Formats: sequence, structure tokens, C-alpha cells
Amino acid sequence: MLSYPFPDIPAPGATLEVAPGVQWLRMPLPFALNHINLWLLEDGDGWCIVDTGYGVAATHELWERLFAGPMQGRPVTRIIVTHYHPDHIGCAGWLQAATGAPVHITEAEFLTAWAVREGLGGWGRASGNTHFASHGLDATRLEAQATRGNSYRTGVPTLPATTVRIFAGDTLVIGKREWRIRTVFGHAPEHATLYSPELGVLISGDQILPRITTNVGVWGAHPEDDPLMQFMTSVRSFGDLPADTLVLPSHDRPFTGLHARLDELLAHHAARLADVESACAAPRTAADILPVLFKRELDDHQLMFAMAEAIAHLNHLWHAGRLRRSRGGDNVLRFARPGTAD
Repeated sequence: MLSYPFPDIPAPGATLEVAPGVQWLRMPLPFALNHINLWLLEDGDGWCIVDTGYGVAATHELWERLFAGPMQGRPVTRIIVTHYHPDHIGCAGWLQAATGAPVHITEAEFLTAWAVREGLGGWGRASGNTHFASHGLDATRLEAQATRGNSYRTGVPTLPATTVRIFAGDTLVIGKREWRIRTVFGHAPEHATLYSPELGVLISGDQILPRITTNVGVWGAHPEDDPLMQFMTSVRSFGDLPADTLVLPSHDRPFTGLHARLDELLAHHAARLADVESACAAPRTAADILPVLFKRELDDHQLMFAMAEAIAHLNHLWHAGRLRRSRGGDNVLRFARPGTAD
């Protein structure tokens, strides 16, 4: 069972201590998921920032209030970015310029941020639309996606030119405490999490959220990928942590009950996979599968992630041999249970 030890949430421009030397703060987001949790770790006479917020003026203003208020004018010693998504890396360039602090990030996340921002290597809108068209998304919805342009740049107006690379297995000494880097996969290419054995605290980023499941998608740069397998393997890898670990997620509230949540996440995806497999009694595209996985209306922003997630579930079943895949004369991929007629 999950427990939420902090009934209150920090107000804008304020912080809340959740463990010795660990401060919780929240920043607004212009999406249905309307906030992100960020973390301040005491680092000697200064602060280490973990994740940075969406890179717009409103977030910059809140950081300025934090510098002068809860952070007491103490310097920022380093900035750690868990992964490339705009709510996590969006203010990294601005913060680096404002504070002079180095940005620590894994190589794959840093390079992917640049690729997405510049539309390179299969990460551009045109490549994405070609990918979604091959999975049955109709022309009207594809046109709506095309007109959106590069929305990543809105939340990531600048990126650091240089970083300090972090690796799985690294131990960072922040203040007087050790924080161990674990990298996880499926939601992002090389997502970093931080674990303090002394405090019994896990900064989980987007990998482990208490009430919602993080997006796991197949994108145009890697159309054959099986990120759902990577995600579930990564979820299982946290089973060695103590049951009473305090989990600090990027969304919602800090919680305990890690092992129960790991079981819930695995059960959720097993159930969704069973639903998708059942729906493929006849050949189905990823676009056909959207109503199976999502019972609500999807706006243009949500549709992109929903398509990527539908493809991820189909690809996983295909790689596992539970579905077969075929490409029709219309150049669209369809999935069906073995033995099903075309």
C-alpha cells in the first residue's frame, strides 16, 4: 500500500523539506499534467538542483524568487538533469548561464535533447509523421501534427553547450552524503535516477510515479524498438531497494510503498498488453488500438504520445512472438495474432 507522508505541497516560490538536506519545490506546466516536482540538495555552502522546469519566463521568475528566498542567496554548485524532456531540461541552459554551475546529465539524454530541438536524426516532425502514417494515423490528424511545428523548442529555448557526463554506477557526493546514479530505460534513452542509502531516498524522475504510468513510446528515430521491455526491466531493477524507501517522483507527491508500486506498474502493463493482444484477433494498426488503451478524447498534444505508446505495446507483443506484423499495399503496418487471416 502506498503512503503519502507529506499532506501539503510547496507553494510557488517556496520549498518543503522532505528529508535532511532535501527540499521539494514545484513548477507549473502548460499541459494537462500541470506541474513538475524539482529538488534542492544541500551541497556544502550551496545547493545542487535536480531537474530544472519548463523553459519559459514564468519558471525563470520562480527561480529568481527561490534564489532570493528559500535558497538564501547561496550559490548553485551543480545542476543534475534526469532526462531530456522539456519539463526536466527546459531551464538547464538558463540556470547554467545565471549561476555558472555545471550541468550533469547522461550522454544519451544530452544528445537526444539536441537532436529533438534541432529536428535531427529522425527526431523531426516530418520523420515523426512518416512514422505515425505507417501505423495508420489518418491524414487529418497528421496534418494537425504537422502544423504544430517543433513544440520542443517552446519549452527548451536554450541548451547547455557543455555538460559533465554521468554514468550508471556513479556515486556523487553532494554535501556529505552519497547519491548513487542508476540509469533506467523505456521512458527516455538513458534516464538517471539518484538513490541515497543513508537517507533511504530515491529521486525517481518520471520512471516511478505514484498514481499514473509514465509514457513509454516508440518514436520515428527508432521504429523497431521495444521500450516497454526496457521499461519493465528497469522497474524490476528497483526491487532491491528497501521497502520503506521514500520515493521522490517528478509528478504528484512523495510516497512510500515502493515495492507495491513496482508490482502495480508491472500488472498495469501486463493487463494493457493482454487487451491489445485480444484486440488483434483481426489485423489492427496502432491507430486502431488507440481506443483500447485510451478511453478519453485526445487533443493534438496527447495524440502524439498516445500513438507512440500504442506502437510500443504492439512492438513488444511482436518482438515476443505474441503478434505477427505485416505491411499492406497501402504501406501501413498491421498486427494480428499468429494464424489470423489478413
